[in-house]
Amino acid sequence: MKRILLALLSGILFGIGLSLSQMVNPDKVLGFLDIAGNWDPSLMFVMIGALAVAFVSFRWVLKRPAPILDDGFHVSKRREIDKPLLLGAGLFGIGWGMTGYCPGPAVSGLGLGTLEAVVMVASIYAGFFAQKWFAERK
Repeated sequence: MKRILLALLSGILFGIGLSLSQMVNPDKVLGFLDIAGNWDPSLMFVMIGALAVAFVSFRWVLKRPAPILDDGFHVSKRREIDKPLLLGAGLFGIGWGMTGYCPGPAVSGLGLGTLEAVVMVASIYAGFFAQKWFAERK
């Protein structure tokens, strides 16, 4: 039960942060991505702040033998840049640029009841299932 409550609290905190930074506003995100037009650099400061916190936190947390509520860390050991990674990154970027949503803000956007968020989350899951289907065919 502790794990579920901590996950819920973490998700709520993450959603509040996304809302305060306006990352759930697709127009704000698209303004940030429009570097050749009417560029809005304000989200750059949000990202720099998030990277600074993550940089410090990961160095501190990964020194522990295990997380507080789990048996071990689940960090990928893969380091190669391959065709599926590049294809997935490209599709992610295209979807982000077309909609103004990346996965976290899209899920948060579901709480706002916007059709765009519903379509984005449905598309994310379609991508999950498509990747699984292609992986199983190999």
